[in-house]
Amino acid sequence: MDTGWAYRVASVGGVAALVAVAVILANNGAVQATVAMVPVLGRLPVDPPAGAEFVIEVVLTVAVVTGAFVPLYKPRPRRILEIIALAHKRVFVAVFALATIGYFDYTYKVPRLTLVLITPILLVVLPAWFIWLRRPEARSERAVIVGDDPTQIADIARGAELPLLGYLCPTTVHALTDDRAIDDRGAGMPGMAHAVDGGRRGTGLARLGGLSRLEDVLVAQDIDTVVLAFDEPDRAEFFGALDACYEHGVAAKVHPTHADTVLTNPPDPNASLVDVEIEPWDIQDYLFKRGFDIAFSLTGLVVLAPLLTVIAAAIKLEDRGPVLYRQERTAVFGETFPIFKFRSMTPEGGSATPIADDENDRITKVGRILRETHLDEIPQLWSILRGDMSVVGPRAVWTEEEHLLENEAETWRKRWFVKPGLTGLAQINDASSVDPGAKLRYDLQYVREQSFAYDLKIVARQLWKVGADVVEALWR
Repeated sequence: MDTGWAYRVASVGGVAALVAVAVILANNGAVQATVAMVPVLGRLPVDPPAGAEFVIEVVLTVAVVTGAFVPLYKPRPRRILEIIALAHKRVFVAVFALATIGYFDYTYKVPRLTLVLITPILLVVLPAWFIWLRRPEARSERAVIVGDDPTQIADIARGAELPLLGYLCPTTVHALTDDRAIDDRGAGMPGMAHAVDGGRRGTGLARLGGLSRLEDVLVAQDIDTVVLAFDEPDRAEFFGALDACYEHGVAAKVHPTHADTVLTNPPDPNASLVDVEIEPWDIQDYLFKRGFDIAFSLTGLVVLAPLLTVIAAAIKLEDRGPVLYRQERTAVFGETFPIFKFRSMTPEGGSATPIADDENDRITKVGRILRETHLDEIPQLWSILRGDMSVVGPRAVWTEEEHLLENEAETWRKRWFVKPGLTGLAQINDASSVDPGAKLRYDLQYVREQSFAYDLKIVARQLWKVGADVVEALWR
């Protein structure tokens, strides 16, 4: 894929030419006569323009559609599905603009039949044009190393079979001399080995910048693969790199000895690098999952609306404290989002250390009932509707608690590769943060086996479990 002016000129010129051809085709007398035989379309007047009127129609349509596609003229790696979705969105914007212009000014009106005919044509040919422009050039794969571990960067540079263009790392780990590194303030850092600037180790790689330049490098260098070389990364740096790979359709790999920090398939013992599963969901399952999330959360909020009022009143009457409890939780790729639950404890500062409910003396009387019947979770349906959570997935954990759980379970970060859920395999098997090892085993099993059908089974078991708990609580 070209990444400079050649791409811009080709994309703009291609859009203009394809739109002009679509308008000419739509105004063909034989085409319009054939389309007029369709019952609904037959009501539209068949009157192909000619002369100056036809020129104005072509020029106006080309100008509006070409202008609507400005976001796609910037050269950057994109996934095919992203190209199709963005192109379709711009086509509808352009068609709406043309219809609006015609409504307010008849002089520049594009006939309704022409608009109807060019819309499906543009929905097919324009995405196809940008996908064709995206085709890989006849060149070898292009890869960069991204990380904070000089030794690992050097090992990958020496052993990787990929053609590496360079590496990106924080300034503090960029070696400027044979045996010393210089931090951002210019102070020497003895003991930081010279990792990747050539010299003694002979890797010959150039530093392309800090981690903040990753997206610029992915576009400017047309990168196909990013090799991760993190030791103890900051969460924002590590998952920021993965998120950039995901957004730009770039593959991510990792050294087999560090595969326990990311989501991968079983590594090949003979392979120098292992593929990272940046997007473990199949697109079809993803669409079904999101559709189910919206339907489930919206139905729940509507059906349970009267119960929400009763619960809020009970909480308020017990101790006059706030009705809702807000907390920051960890989301997909290590990001954070706020969740809301019905408050079940006294409003005091809590500890990040997980505590079992039967040992927690801060739980209120109303709160204990809400916890036993899982009714305190109802407000999280709003987070599901917004897209921060899913109905099924690894349970979102308090961000303050993450550090404790990471220390107890080395592979804890693998949970962050999928969207957190209201329920999951760990919940239906009564595994909580009190036992992070068991919780992690169930969560990783879900990550490996996840599918829309698997989600439905988990939801069915959870609903049965909630029903049983509610009956037991009412019986007591």
